[in-house]
Amino acid sequence: MQGLSDLFNAAQNTSSASTAGTPVEGAHLFGITLIGATSDNLRKLLLTVGFVLAGWLLTKLLRALLGLFIGSRSGTRFQFWAKQGVSLVVAAILMLAIMSVWFDNPARLAGALALIGAGIAFALQRVITAVAGYFVILRGRTFNVGDRIVMGGVRGDVIDLSFMQTRIMEMGQSPKEQADAPSMWIRSRQFTGRIVTVTNDKVFDEPVYNYTREFPYIWDEINLPVKYDDDYARVEQMLLDSARRHALTHESIGSDEVQRLKDRFGLDVGDIDPRVYWRMTDNWLELTVRFLVPDHGVRPIKDAMTREILAGLNEAKIEIASGTYAIVEVPPIRVEGLSPAG
Repeated sequence: MQGLSDLFNAAQNTSSASTAGTPVEGAHLFGITLIGATSDNLRKLLLTVGFVLAGWLLTKLLRALLGLFIGSRSGTRFQFWAKQGVSLVVAAILMLAIMSVWFDNPARLAGALALIGAGIAFALQRVITAVAGYFVILRGRTFNVGDRIVMGGVRGDVIDLSFMQTRIMEMGQSPKEQADAPSMWIRSRQFTGRIVTVTNDKVFDEPVYNYTREFPYIWDEINLPVKYDDDYARVEQMLLDSARRHALTHESIGSDEVQRLKDRFGLDVGDIDPRVYWRMTDNWLELTVRFLVPDHGVRPIKDAMTREILAGLNEAKIEIASGTYAIVEVPPIRVEGLSPAG
C-alpha cells in the first residue's frame, strides 16, 4: 500500500510541474483564463460562420438557377426532386467542411462524434426521428409534392417537404368520413384553405394513405333507394348511362393505361367500367352505382351525375323511396279536462 501511495504522489507532482511549466493559452477576463477562447479557435469559428453563409448563398443560387432554366418547362415533381437534391448536396458539403475545420485529427474526430452523437440522440430524439422519416419518405417513394395523401390524420395535397416537416393543403371529408378525426366542416374532398404542418416522424407511427401514387384514381359510389313497385330496371340504366358519361371508363383512359392497370394491379376492364349493385332492405331496393374517377375533381363529377339522375327520375315519374312506418296498435287515449262551469 505504501508503494502505491508513493507512486500516486509522484505522478501528481509530475503533472503539477508539467502544468506549471506550460502556460495555459486563452483569453483573460478579470484575471481569469477562459479555457478554449484562443486565437486558433476564433479563426475556426469565423471560418465556420463563413462556410455556413457560403452554403446558404450557394443553396439560394442553385435554386434560382433551377427556377430560371427548368422551372418553366418542368412539372412540380421535377422541381421538388431538384430542390431536395440541392439541399442534400449542400448539406453534405457543409458538414464535411465544418468537420475538417474543427477536427484535423481523425482520432479526435471519432471521439467527438461519439460524444456529440450520444448527446444529440438523447436530447433531440423527435428531431432525429423526423429527419429519419424524411429519408424514409424519399427512399421509400412514399409521396411527392402534389400527391394527395392522409398523414398524421390530415387529408390534403402535399405542397412542401423539408428535412423535418411536411406541409399539406388540407381538404375536407366526404359524409362517410365525417366520423374520422379531426372533424371537418367541408363535406367534400375540396380544399378548406388551411395549410397544415406535419412532422415527418408520423411515417413511423401511422400509415400514410396516398390517393395519387402509381394509381391516380379512386372509386366512388352513389346510393339511390327505389320503391319495389317502381321500374328499378329503368333506374339502373339511368345510373349506368350517367356514370358512363361523367366518370372514367376503359375507353376514356385509353388502352395503354388499361393495360398498365391490368399488369400492375390486376384490374380487368370490368373493374374499371361503372357497375350497379342491388341490395334489398325492408323498405326499398337500394341501387348503388360504383364508378372510377380521378384523384382530383370528384365533387363536380358527382354533382353532374346527381343533377342528371334527378332529372331522369322526374321525367319518368319515379320518386326516391323514403322510410315508412306501420302503426300496429294504438293504445287507448284518455283525455281529462275541467268540467264546464254550471
